[in-house]
Amino acid sequence: MDRLVKPDLQELCLPFARGRRCCATFKLTNLMHTMSVAVSLTTTNPSLFNFSQPFSVIPPLSTSAFTLSLSHTPTAIYSDQPPLSSPLDSVLVRSSMLPTGKAHHDDLRQLFSKPGPHIFRDATLPVSFVGPHVVESLILAPSPKSLEVAFLLSKAILWCDTRQLTSLLRCSARRGNADVASALIEAGADVNDRDEEGQSAMSLAVKSGNTGVVQVLIESGYSMEHSVDLFLHDAAAMNRLDILEILCLGYSDIDMNSTDSRGQTALHLAAHRGHLDVVRFLVSEGSDPDVVDGKGWAPLHYATREAHVEAVEFLLEHSVSAKYAVTKEGKTAFDLAKDEDQTHMYSMLRLGDDLHRAATTEDDVEAIKNCLGQGANVNSRDQNGWTPLHRAAFKGRIESVKVLINHGAEVDQVNDTGYTPLHLAVEAGHMQVALCLLAHGARANLKSLKAELVPSTTILLL
Repeated sequence: MDRLVKPDLQELCLPFARGRRCCATFKLTNLMHTMSVAVSLTTTNPSLFNFSQPFSVIPPLSTSAFTLSLSHTPTAIYSDQPPLSSPLDSVLVRSSMLPTGKAHHDDLRQLFSKPGPHIFRDATLPVSFVGPHVVESLILAPSPKSLEVAFLLSKAILWCDTRQLTSLLRCSARRGNADVASALIEAGADVNDRDEEGQSAMSLAVKSGNTGVVQVLIESGYSMEHSVDLFLHDAAAMNRLDILEILCLGYSDIDMNSTDSRGQTALHLAAHRGHLDVVRFLVSEGSDPDVVDGKGWAPLHYATREAHVEAVEFLLEHSVSAKYAVTKEGKTAFDLAKDEDQTHMYSMLRLGDDLHRAATTEDDVEAIKNCLGQGANVNSRDQNGWTPLHRAAFKGRIESVKVLINHGAEVDQVNDTGYTPLHLAVEAGHMQVALCLLAHGARANLKSLKAELVPSTTILLL
């Protein structure tokens, strides 16, 4: 015989709840037909646990119940948190035959204090703390070891109902523990549930910047409500390009131009904060840079007011009407730049356009000088790569050409088709302009993208 009693459990699970008594009951059955058995119960950590009966006598073929409790004395160090450990604490069940059938507590203590063949080791029962408070403690642990968490979580999670699992999933999403989130979902947490404030696990994961949980929730079937789930806005405001990429890959139907209560798109927020990489990504995925919000502001207005120069340049290149959009206060982006004294942006926002128009107008030298005096870039390029000198040369405006050159215009600048101002002047038959350009260093042997040399240029050189 290797044991005298048999427990009804192989493991003790203590449902832990703060402010409540934490205990578990188990039973021991005497396997002896004719003799009583003395029983001793001890734990690997006696300071944590109390037994209702650390010593007992069980009559032949009888069963007795025992209760293990977590200590809540003032000196107990784990009164508010479950004492999680790996390996687990355990209960040692020892027994000894008791021919007399009776014994006092002190007699039993003395009996089990003497090791020897009369003492049987009947069972070792691991002690696990279970329930939602335990899972929450694992989620909130400052630096949990993943293997240890998985081991403890697998036991604690089985004692949670669906409502508790779902609440814990939101907690895990906020903390960013993707492994715990996966375990909770597998156990039955509802990925699409929202709390009384309308918050879902996904919204919490996005706002907390937890890419791992975001990916887990997408793979687990989170269904976006496009009118409510403004995840693009949250990620754009935080400059989280990685989350934006995950969302766009996970949801092919995501609305890149969804608006919040102020009528703003995610692109508005990114432009306002100057998150250039996010601005580029949103536009590449279909965000419209010409959309205006409830105040009539396009993303360009916000980028301009906050002096995010690179964002302004990018938005100008990819918008059609944003430069000319007027807010409800009657302001263009250029007006905002003037209000904020952003002189370095005058040229790209308006003066460049004015300079191009002046260069085209018949020798409007004063307008050209005025634009340059206000800060216009003499070599600014339009959407086709034309500079003011290209326009003046093509139109044959000789006086404008001279003023532009005197103010630093590059005579050999090429447009998007590879033409220099000299090519355009010769092609349009403006020989006086061509000679002026040559006199100021224009190279006659530059090749365009369409021809090695404009034929007229060759004639001119002869």
